Amino acid sequence: MKRHKSFFKYFFMLCLIPVYTSLAQLQTDNSIGGLAGAPMRMGFGSRGIGMGNALSAITTGDLSAYYNPALTPFQTSPELMASYGVLSLDRRLNFISFGQSLKPHAGISFALINSGVGNIDGRDYEGNHTETYSTSENAFLFSFGIQVIPQLSLGLSAKFFYYSLYNDMSSTTAGLDLGAVYFITDEFTVAGVIQDINAKYKWDSSKLYGIAGSSFSDNFPERKRLAMSYNFKQWDLLSDAEVEWIGSEPFARIGAEIGIAHGVALRSGLDQIDLSGEGLSVKPSFGISVATTIGSWTPAFHYAYVIEPESPSNMHFISLSVRFK
Repeated sequence: MKRHKSFFKYFFMLCLIPVYTSLAQLQTDNSIGGLAGAPMRMGFGSRGIGMGNALSAITTGDLSAYYNPALTPFQTSPELMASYGVLSLDRRLNFISFGQSLKPHAGISFALINSGVGNIDGRDYEGNHTETYSTSENAFLFSFGIQVIPQLSLGLSAKFFYYSLYNDMSSTTAGLDLGAVYFITDEFTVAGVIQDINAKYKWDSSKLYGIAGSSFSDNFPERKRLAMSYNFKQWDLLSDAEVEWIGSEPFARIGAEIGIAHGVALRSGLDQIDLSGEGLSVKPSFGISVATTIGSWTPAFHYAYVIEPESPSNMHFISLSVRFK
């Protein structure tokens, strides 16, 4: 009991760090928010988002190749996961994934990100309502990873993007992610990831405007990330810290997860720590998971809460997952 009380004390202190930091860093300029692919940089699933998206070097628990394709060999059993996001301003952000290891030392993953904005009020030149519009921005990911030696895993994700912006205005393109995980010890892990290589949207407005239309590309900012994770096994505590460059803008994030009972975990994180001093506000997050075992299945419920500084309300993510033995 004394040990668990210590766990709660440390976790409570961890949760206060994001709150205090966000209150001290109320910045509103955003140099990358208007760049292509912004919804694809918001995270994946309740576990990752609840840990401030600091999941690139963690090799245990529910894993997502979205953060690092080199994690796929560490998926101990096949797992299916679906997530639903509750966001303000008529936005949507949902996820589906399936991953499993491949004997002897590899793994694969399939994932879908669905995002968009609905209830867009269409008006004519006189200001009269015409119709209600919506957008649909999607990414399909196929990931493969392999442990080339016991200490090193490498991975690759092929990403296919489809964006339906308006009638006769859509884009279908592709990009790549590369990742690596290296075990310094059984507890201490480091990782490197390069994401959105050659990712872009290609637009052609000639179908709408005829000869007045034009063709152009809208490039995603390339993302480069370094991460390290430590597993405090005696406390059932995972921690991860990362530095990421989105284009030329540097950011940091931290996250932690602690098991408080069998099948129950709490987590907290801090995303978008702006290292350049020019822009993004910090996004604190909190989460919980509850899992049980029914025969050969292990279903789990995951929840994440994200404080979104520039939004009229905060974000909620609910995920359901099941592992198959």
